[in-house]
Amino acid sequence: MSASYTLVIGNKDWSSWSLRPWLALKMIGVPFTEDLIRLRHDSTTEEVQRRSPSGRVPVLQITEGGETYEVWDSLAICETLADRHPEARLWPDSPKLKAMARAYAAEMHSGFADVREQLTMDFARKLPTPALRDATKAQIARILKSWGEALSANAKDGGFLFGRFSIADCMYAPVCSRFRTYGILMPKECEAYVERMFALSAMGEWLAAAQDEINRDIS
Repeated sequence: MSASYTLVIGNKDWSSWSLRPWLALKMIGVPFTEDLIRLRHDSTTEEVQRRSPSGRVPVLQITEGGETYEVWDSLAICETLADRHPEARLWPDSPKLKAMARAYAAEMHSGFADVREQLTMDFARKLPTPALRDATKAQIARILKSWGEALSANAKDGGFLFGRFSIADCMYAPVCSRFRTYGILMPKECEAYVERMFALSAMGEWLAAAQDEINRDIS
């Protein structure tokens, strides 16, 4: 399918939602243009609204047949990419595992508000663990339990939540970052999963760019 992609994202040290479809594009291996908007600046709102129908990042701009259209929302972008690039196999082949992977991705997409609030994404930093609220502890426990169950059943077939890398892993990539940034204690199988995620060349590329943002003080 002949098309060109532009992915509009926010700062790599902060924008957890931007990481998810960016990682999917990298794992597919298709070329794309990156349009980065600096967050938390006077011009941020104007810049985002100029590019995004929803007023938020990320946004995927797809150009084909002389027409350009936008897809917004991280999960919608990942689903669109899975449809457009079935050869990348971004969902498991098994109907059962595909349904479960979608449930994992959707739960991450819509839930864990306290984790998001207390463990903000600072991708390239190591920070002290804050005093966690009971709700945050419960959500962390839920994430680790679900990871453990998926990994126990499927990791032998590729090392990720549902065997080979999938959109479920895209959705949890920022959580891996958050747990590493704030030193969250994890069972060994979950620690190993986070290490495998960070061993991906795409995650290394994102980390290097986030570190460069800090060094250049553009955050």
